[in-house]
Amino acid sequence: MPAIGIMTGNSNAEGCEQKMSKLNSMSLVSGLHSQLVLSRRLKVLANHALSLLPGNGSVLDVGCGNGVISRLIMDARPQLAIQGIDVLARPSCAIPMECYDGQQFPLDDNSVDVVIFMDVLHHTDDPFRLLQEAVRVARHAVVLKDHLCNSRLDERILAFMDWIGNRSHGVALPYNYWSADQWQDAWSRLGLEPDTVITRLGLYPWFARPVFEQGLHFIARVPLKLPG
Repeated sequence: MPAIGIMTGNSNAEGCEQKMSKLNSMSLVSGLHSQLVLSRRLKVLANHALSLLPGNGSVLDVGCGNGVISRLIMDARPQLAIQGIDVLARPSCAIPMECYDGQQFPLDDNSVDVVIFMDVLHHTDDPFRLLQEAVRVARHAVVLKDHLCNSRLDERILAFMDWIGNRSHGVALPYNYWSADQWQDAWSRLGLEPDTVITRLGLYPWFARPVFEQGLHFIARVPLKLPG
């Protein structure tokens, strides 16, 4: 007869203690991330986006999350009107938003001046499809912040950062990072080319930059070539 494993009260207690220890460690890491990275990241990304956005007009924020970055942008530049879309509705959002299916934007062709993606495309299964949608609905430009993943080590660092920053929000984590060659291929297929690319963003405190920032991030503006 096969042996039957019996879970004792002590074993249950030990298992609970191990789980609680892991949860406490995860909470500590998340807390440090919030204190050292999150608020800084929001302000830095908003400032970089402001340098690439027009002085006025309409903007669609794809994957807007809680809308804080776009709210910071509008507070600094009230002449911009930003609306958001996302596949997941947060408990609250700092800008007007609606949910969509993750494939087709609920807007007409050429209906906004600029589309922005702020660390969104690598959370999707088909980034190129969303870039096509951005080109369809935008009149003037696409502005995006994303990652460069040119090695296995890059992938591991980026996946760790994504997990820390997004797991508690229920955000999809396919870890779909593109290399520099893949980004260039996408622009070629779309018949576009960025006119501005910034790779030194200052997202992290100085002591974390050699690991978490060096060559892994960029923000770019891609002007659109309209027919005619």
